[in-house]
Amino acid sequence: MDSIKHWLYDYLVSSGLSENSAKYLNMLALLLALIIIVFVIDFITRKLLVKAFAQFASVSKTNFDDLLVNNKVPRNIAHIIPLLIALVFIREVFIDFPAFENIVERGLQVFAIVLTLWIVRSLLNTLKDYLKTLPRLKDKPIDSYIQVFMIFAWLGGFMSAIAIVTGIPFLTFATGLGAISAVIILVFKDTIMGFVASIQVSINDMVRIGDWITFEKYGADGDVIEITLATVKVQNFDKTITTIPTYALISDSFKNWRGMTSSEGRRIKRALYIKQEGVKYLTEPEVDKLKEIQLITSYLETRQKDIKLYNRSNSIDKILLLNGRNLTNIGVFRKYIDSYLKHHSAINKDMMIMARQLAPTTQGIPLEIYAFSSDKRWENYEYIMSDIFDHLMAALPYFDLEIFELPSSSSFKASLNDKF
Repeated sequence: MDSIKHWLYDYLVSSGLSENSAKYLNMLALLLALIIIVFVIDFITRKLLVKAFAQFASVSKTNFDDLLVNNKVPRNIAHIIPLLIALVFIREVFIDFPAFENIVERGLQVFAIVLTLWIVRSLLNTLKDYLKTLPRLKDKPIDSYIQVFMIFAWLGGFMSAIAIVTGIPFLTFATGLGAISAVIILVFKDTIMGFVASIQVSINDMVRIGDWITFEKYGADGDVIEITLATVKVQNFDKTITTIPTYALISDSFKNWRGMTSSEGRRIKRALYIKQEGVKYLTEPEVDKLKEIQLITSYLETRQKDIKLYNRSNSIDKILLLNGRNLTNIGVFRKYIDSYLKHHSAINKDMMIMARQLAPTTQGIPLEIYAFSSDKRWENYEYIMSDIFDHLMAALPYFDLEIFELPSSSSFKASLNDKF
């Protein structure tokens, strides 16, 4: 071995070259030969290992090995053998130059740390991709946990590399690092907050990938497509992407629509504002006329009998409609809404159905519809809700009622024309 190492040296010295120059040329020749050997072995090892993994993945039933190949795990592992060869023979190359040997050896040790981190990252990415294929973990923030682990891994690798370069023992260096911990906390403040937030979000099951959330502060209204350590990405319904800090999910208020999507219906909660001046008692002829509306015929007949019986038994003077019990047009219309909703094919009959009157406002009397559509898809939901209110607004004149709306310029012009 010694004869091989010094073959060029002996040859150059015998040719009349100085010993010092012969040592440098011998070192350069050995270094070039080692580099060529390392690259050749790396190429062959990488090709063989990647091919072997690919063939094994093609015949296996699980997709985990396919993900290993996709994340370049075999490719990174293949670098280990050439690195070990370089570490073993580097001393022989620089045998006459101990200072160079120390520098290059430390450089290779640092590269070994980086290579280890590459392999760990590839394995973790493979694990992440595999876990995302499992139905019960598909909506979990796996990216956050992978990122946390990699942060600690890179931090440990960085500290180890500095310890190798400076020659300081790792434990001594780690102990001294406590003095600058405050600076590190300041630099990684968002990361630390995001880490804590991601744990709380996961434990409390606040947000999952695929959830529809509304976050007014950040202008987000759409589906969660990614949860990482620092951010949550929301694809809005106009296909734009809103990025929200993860810690904002626990520090601010937002709305998660998961309860609606997992329920049996989507809520309809909207009001018609009725003109107050149109509200009145109904006379018997008007009640008889409204009996022609099939949805409330039975109701009106029953109510009319009950009211007549009550007024007769209590000797109520019906010269004035105000006396005794009476039906009102807004009350009958409210009952009509209730019956209409209960007969509507798109309304879930197993969930609450209610037509209620809210407190009067300066814009009229609100008649609120509270029900749930069976179809929760946004487009169909909007169609169902519009269909219901189209019908009810068209039905209002049959009850001598009107929708309140502020007067337009044409209303003022018509009023002026009437006066002059």
